[in-house]
Formats: sequence, C-alpha cells, structure tokens
Amino acid sequence: MKKQFLSAIAAAAVLGAVALPAAAQNVAVVNGKAVPKSRVDALTQQVARTGRPITPEMQGQIKDEVIAREIFIQEAQKRGLDATDDYKTQLELARQSLLIRELFADFQKTHPVTDADIKAEYDKFVAANGGKEYKARHILVENEADAKAIIAQLKKGAKFEDIAKKQSKDPGSGANGGDLDWATPSNYVKEFSDALVKLNKGQLTDTPVKSQFGWHIIRLDDVRQAQLPKLEEVKPQISQQLQQQKLAAFQEELRSKAKVE
Repeated sequence: MKKQFLSAIAAAAVLGAVALPAAAQNVAVVNGKAVPKSRVDALTQQVARTGRPITPEMQGQIKDEVIAREIFIQEAQKRGLDATDDYKTQLELARQSLLIRELFADFQKTHPVTDADIKAEYDKFVAANGGKEYKARHILVENEADAKAIIAQLKKGAKFEDIAKKQSKDPGSGANGGDLDWATPSNYVKEFSDALVKLNKGQLTDTPVKSQFGWHIIRLDDVRQAQLPKLEEVKPQISQQLQQQKLAAFQEELRSKAKVE
C-alpha cells in the first residue's frame, strides 16, 4: 500500500513538471480556453513599431487587451458570427492584406537602399539644383497691353510691390508684392527663366514676357549661389523615396508578368 502511494506521488510530480512549462506559455485561461503568451508578444511588437516605449504599465495594458479580445471572440463565436458570409469575406480581405504586407516587407529586406544609392540620388539633385539662385518679383496680367502700361508706370517711378498687390493675377505672389523668393531658374517655365537670367540685379524687363500663364513683368532683386542641404540632412528622405521607387517598380514588374484573363 505504501509503495502504491509513493508511486502516485512520483507520477503526479512528473505530470506537474510537464505541465509547468506549458502553463508558462499562457497568460490566462478564459472560460477554460488558454490564451497563449505569443499573442501578447505579437501585440507588444506592433506597439513597439509605433515608437511607443514598452513600460511595465504598458505591458500590463497589453495583457489586459489580449484577454479582453479572447472574451469578446468567445462571445462572437457563441453567437455564430464567425460563420457569416460577411465575416468570411472580411477575414479573407484581412488575410490578403497581411500576406501582401509580408511580401513587400520581404522585398525591402532583400533589396535594401544602399549608401551608394543615396549618394547617387543626392548627386543628381545637386546637379539639377546647383548653380545660382535668383530672388525675383513679377506681376502677371492677362494681356500685353496691360503689361506694357505697367512697365511704363514703373519706369516713371511707380512702386512695383503696390502694383503687384493690386493688379497681379498670380494668387501665390500677388498678395506679397510679387515676391517669388529664392529659386533656381529650373523652377520656372522656360520663357520666364530665359528672361530672368538675362537681368542684372535690380533690373526690370523692358518688354513683357509671355508664357502659358499670361504676360509677366519681372524684376530681379538679388542673385546668390544655390543654398542646398547637406547629404546627411536629407539622407532619410532620399532613402525613403528610393525605397518607395523600388517597391513601386517591383509591383509594376509583378503586374506586367501576371497573366490576367
């Protein structure tokens, strides 16, 4: 009898040793159903990706959220909501979204943007935007006659800024006295930029300049070397832009190869 009792104790101890690690993998048991710790870990990773710190208080909130979700899921299943056509459709859409997200994440992991890529893109930016910057003002009107009349007024001493505020059709600069701020010639349409670079500092166009927008009277206020940001200042933005371009090219490649009937 004593031997049987000792054997029962030994068996219980073995079973307990096996059960403990399994229990450690669960954060709770809701209505008899275990809630695995992996759910807490997954939700914790999602929160961490947003940049929020995972404090002990946050960990407690995440655990409570996971348990609450299990309670709500069980109730939904009890009501048969997981068997409806609408639920199945939404579940399929969610599955597709998750799988596509994983595909794109895998592509970006295997096709990273390198420092050499970023440097090459920055060099292209410098080449396109380097050189001189011009600080100019302009007055935009609808016809040549009005433009010539304004030039005549300016040559007689009228104030450029005042006329721009009253008569310019450019909604962006008119209210600011025609001020276009600092910009490279490439920022403007060809007719405008061609006329601009021929002016000397303080000079006004003698004749109106016609473009697709109307007739311009241009005054050059100042010239300087282009003030461009350093590579390190724009590196994150360039990296993000190149990542988006690579991903877009990958998506387009998949579309072009797919046989759609």
